[in-house]
Amino acid sequence: MIVLRREIGDVLRDARQRQGRTLREVSSAARVSLGYLSEVERGQKEASSELLASICEALDVPLSIVLREVSDRVAVAEGLLIPDTVPAELVGSVGDLGRDWARARGELARVG
Repeated sequence: MIVLRREIGDVLRDARQRQGRTLREVSSAARVSLGYLSEVERGQKEASSELLASICEALDVPLSIVLREVSDRVAVAEGLLIPDTVPAELVGSVGDLGRDWARARGELARVG
């Protein structure tokens, strides 16, 4: 069974570790207790939308990218095919973020 909170926690932990940051650094920046952030990363606690946004901001990773990565992981677990490109119309419609999206996506991606 797919547990969404575990997938969210895995994506957040991967992003933090890729940045070489500690739980303490991110918990302080996100204004959440170290223990609670640890439980979120381990999939033991559900993060509210506000808390998730705060953690993403502390990691300097757009919430949309975290949610996309989680969605991709769930799709893989369900056996669905995931396109590995960003549609041109999407890239052009979101400006600088769109240009950086593919790079940021590559930094987060460890699906399958």
